[in-house]
Amino acid sequence: MGGLLAVMWALELLDSVTLNALDSYGIEPRQASDLPNVLWAPLLHFGWAHLISNSVPFLVLGVLTYLSGAVRWVVTTVVSTVVSGLTAWLLSGVGTITAGASGVIFGYLTYLLVRGIFTRRISQILIAVVVFALYGTVLLGVLPGVPGVSWQAHLGGAVGGVIAAYLLHSKESRVR
Repeated sequence: MGGLLAVMWALELLDSVTLNALDSYGIEPRQASDLPNVLWAPLLHFGWAHLISNSVPFLVLGVLTYLSGAVRWVVTTVVSTVVSGLTAWLLSGVGTITAGASGVIFGYLTYLLVRGIFTRRISQILIAVVVFALYGTVLLGVLPGVPGVSWQAHLGGAVGGVIAAYLLHSKESRVR
């Protein structure tokens, strides 16, 4: 997680030095040529304030997700990234560009919140309660509201986290 965060900070430094040249690698809605940008748009941010606001939740929720195991972290990260990016690509307004780690953050958040439903493990339910107490109000970000903030990417990331939890844990709950 620290390595990915360091990459984000290095890319923002490069973006600053190049007068925001990397911003164009975000996701532009319904442009087929921008579909590959879904994969790296979470690493890019629109300025230092944007990056700073994403850094702590990315690190905290990412580490908590990683504690489930490296494979589960990779699946959750990839599914959240792709679903978030595709949702932004499909639903965002024409002329906008979406970038930032918040879609992945929403994926980690919802993964941590719902996996206990599938596993029925008290430890994971308790983690969900603590995570909800700390970050629950963030879930309002899946609703339209703040201009310039991609609720579409947030919603997609949240859906991606639920999908990842289902893919990774639903068989465990069926076995019990």
